Amino acid sequence: MALNNSQYDVVMRIYDQRRFQNNHSRELRIAEVYDKVPRIKELESAISSSAVRRAKELIFAGGDENELTRQLADTMDNLIKEKNDLLISNGFDEDYMELRYQCPHCKDTGYVGDTKCSCFKQAVIDMLYTQSNLKQILSTENFDTFNAEYYDNTTPHPITGQTPYQNIQKIHSTCVRFVEEFTESPNNLLFYGESGTGKTFMTNCIAKELIEQSHSVIYLTAISLFDLFEKQAFGTDYDDALSTKDLEQYLFDSELLIIDDLGTESMNSFTNSKLFYCLNERLLRGKSTIISTNLTLEALTSLYSERISSRIISNYTLLKFYGDDIRMKKKLSHC
Repeated sequence: MALNNSQYDVVMRIYDQRRFQNNHSRELRIAEVYDKVPRIKELESAISSSAVRRAKELIFAGGDENELTRQLADTMDNLIKEKNDLLISNGFDEDYMELRYQCPHCKDTGYVGDTKCSCFKQAVIDMLYTQSNLKQILSTENFDTFNAEYYDNTTPHPITGQTPYQNIQKIHSTCVRFVEEFTESPNNLLFYGESGTGKTFMTNCIAKELIEQSHSVIYLTAISLFDLFEKQAFGTDYDDALSTKDLEQYLFDSELLIIDDLGTESMNSFTNSKLFYCLNERLLRGKSTIISTNLTLEALTSLYSERISSRIISNYTLLKFYGDDIRMKKKLSHC
């Protein structure tokens, strides 16, 4: 999954910017503290001087502590305690003046030791998003904005006996549990049902939660997925993103792949074979996949090969969405 030099430089510039911003934010917090509690600046100077003096004494003593070094250590401890007490008494946290990182694992370097951090992998995967508005969508479509009140709670489904409201509450609980158990117990989900019943919204809810937990997530419409496979098969480049060979590896290695609107692509032997290849490979690697489709289960099994439908029905939790067109209801409610 190698990046070319320009792509690698783009990712590393992101980390350079993060570290710059971290330092700038820390400087602003320090200036705020000094302005409110000038004594803390004096204490920091005294702590620094004591640390330098103690280091020199330890060097001269061959690394062995003596009475003077112990006294200096006690002095430093007292100065640090006074500083922390002043911070807390003035409404600051003890670590308010310390560096804060967006990723505590790699401290915004992109690496933990010699290994790429999960946040680095996600930064690379971000380049593969073909839906450029996904991140904006996630700010409005997430579990915090989920509202089951749009679903009818008066008319039971003739087969399940549940109202659309009861059904979506059950689906919501399943999706929350999917996120909670994601690391320990990877699972696969199939969302199916009529257009406008909340399938894409729920995939966005899951995507946002997992991205914020630094899990690698790729979202692709079915059309985009097969477009990528087509470009790979016929040797065309994928714009400025990774090579199609690298892209395939990321599709198989990402912790979650979301395939939205399955059934909207042109269906032929090529798309059937590539879909089986993708789903089967991810199952073999123990990676989670979410598929959403407007197709019924009957249509799914008739349109795709038996190998595909059996993989999905046997290895996915099947969740049927039904009810009124929620998108239309939301639009009407804002008129």
